[in-house]
Amino acid sequence: MSNTLAPAQVQPAPDVVFPSYGIRGEPAPAPEEAKARAASLRLLHQRPVSVTLDAPSIFMIALALVFHIHFVGSHATEILVGLTPFFLLVRNDYQNFISLGPGGTPSTFAGYLRISWLRLWAVRDPFAPPTPDPTCFPKEGILSRQPLPYRPGPRPLVAGIAPQRQLDQPGSRSCYLSLRRAMEKLSVRSPLYFSTERSCLEKHGLALFARHPLQTNCQGEICHVHDSDHSMHMCLHPDDIREVLRKGWGQMHPLARPGWLVQMPVSQDFVMVYAPRNEQELQITYRIIEAAIWYILAESVELDILPNRV
Repeated sequence: MSNTLAPAQVQPAPDVVFPSYGIRGEPAPAPEEAKARAASLRLLHQRPVSVTLDAPSIFMIALALVFHIHFVGSHATEILVGLTPFFLLVRNDYQNFISLGPGGTPSTFAGYLRISWLRLWAVRDPFAPPTPDPTCFPKEGILSRQPLPYRPGPRPLVAGIAPQRQLDQPGSRSCYLSLRRAMEKLSVRSPLYFSTERSCLEKHGLALFARHPLQTNCQGEICHVHDSDHSMHMCLHPDDIREVLRKGWGQMHPLARPGWLVQMPVSQDFVMVYAPRNEQELQITYRIIEAAIWYILAESVELDILPNRV
């Protein structure tokens, strides 16, 4: 006699929702904020050169070349064929320049030509810090007093010269607004030392200025934040630049180099700081701005006082 066991009835487990986590164990941003981040970088893209031809287009081009060789001559056709890739490259490069949005250079073809000329003099390694100037004051930076942590993840993709923009890893809009408020509060709290206006260098975006700067950088501009990608530009002491580059928080501006033959529009201590993506990265960005204030004014200032500063 055999005993047959009835199969156990398995009750379906209730739906368990596991929270998704972003950087450093923080909850992922809300869908609304994620959409806002994606929208902020939707226009910041760089397209490679590509040409797609269907069969009728190939036939028409071949026919046009045959007629051109027959009626105009082979030499003129060779010049035309040779110049076509050049025009395609220039057209694509100009569109990529325009897609970066407004910046310190006018979004015109004349502005594009100027950037193309300056590109010939761009730094080859944007992660190499400049050599300290022994006559510079202050003599040292301040970030080494409490070294920065390493920025999590790979570096973002950056393109352009003027403007120079971050193409991926969009920053949080709440962090961007906090940066603006922190600079505005500082100017209200210390109006004899600081002010906020439109950036002198970028011609767009909010900038923090020193009224009596030690380092004269475009009317005493300390830093500015970009409305599009929420990254920043600022001048730092070479010691602090080394710390920022080594820990992955930014990179040199392409034109931050000595101008031996060509006058560079920015100084060789001009740095791009990546957009903060969460509260922890925002606190690090505050510390880097404080280092920029120290470099321009030789004054120790705290932008945002929190009990758990990184």
